[in-house]
Amino acid sequence: MKKILITGGLGMIGSTVAIKLVDEGHDVTILDAQLPRYGSNNFNIEPIKNDIKLIKADIRDTDAVESAILNKDIIFNFAAQVDHNYSSVDPILDLDINCKGHLTILESCKKYNNKVKIIYSGTRMQYGKTSSEIVSEDHNMNPLSIYGINKLTAEKYYNLYYQQYGIKNICFRITNPYGPRAQVKNPTYCILNWFIRQVMENKNITIFGDGSQKRDYIFIDDLAEAMVAAALNENIYGKNYNLGFGSSIKLVKAAQLIVDTYGQGDVIFVDWPKNWKNIESGSFEVNVDKIKNDLDWFPRFNINDGILQTIEYYKKYHQHYW
Repeated sequence: MKKILITGGLGMIGSTVAIKLVDEGHDVTILDAQLPRYGSNNFNIEPIKNDIKLIKADIRDTDAVESAILNKDIIFNFAAQVDHNYSSVDPILDLDINCKGHLTILESCKKYNNKVKIIYSGTRMQYGKTSSEIVSEDHNMNPLSIYGINKLTAEKYYNLYYQQYGIKNICFRITNPYGPRAQVKNPTYCILNWFIRQVMENKNITIFGDGSQKRDYIFIDDLAEAMVAAALNENIYGKNYNLGFGSSIKLVKAAQLIVDTYGQGDVIFVDWPKNWKNIESGSFEVNVDKIKNDLDWFPRFNINDGILQTIEYYKKYHQHYW
């Protein structure tokens, strides 16, 4: 049994990881600021609410963080400003959460728990526009948004604290996650989940441009399985991993698959909003050989199965997410 802290643990990724860890018998504490813009949702931990400790606090709160990290074996640091478009609206907030917040975690661990292992959730947005069809971990990084820059900066903090202070960590660069427990109140995170809400409300799915850009979508259960495997492997740390399905599909095809699976709605096309096209990185697919080889992990859910499971989840629990 490990003592584990999950920051941002009421969101889709954090809660899915928490449920998996509790099922495996670990002692889980969740720290979440429950900021209104993001995906925090107490219903996400309904199956384990009596089996975990929940702390309402912000990773920028030094006192709260220093207390929470004591005696923990593993920290999953998922707390973040997650909207890459909003980072251009309020870049100072993005810097504050996505950089200062992570430095607060790292400094607290350096001072009071330097034996802990930290899992950091970065993003494909760190790469920016890519020069190859399939992106491996050694691809150049030239992010196009404040969000991408700050997520890359945080990854570099983790790399530095491992090299200089021995703080063990693993950094993931996540592609496009989707699945149960994501917020669907706006389209700024988990776009496939947003599309699912549209068809469930008998609305059309709106796509900017022609939807020809490809994306590498990873189902939340596959993502959580990889992260937990990495966290519990005591021989792997100090590494950066791509985390995706390892193949891509055009956005318009993914949208049409949702329409076809649910059986209603249509896909329509509109012009890009002003300035949004400037941070569009184009088609994206990751090479996941490194994580497959190191962790003997592979994704189990193709996009057809993942979309079906997500639709069934929201059919059953939509009142907690709308």
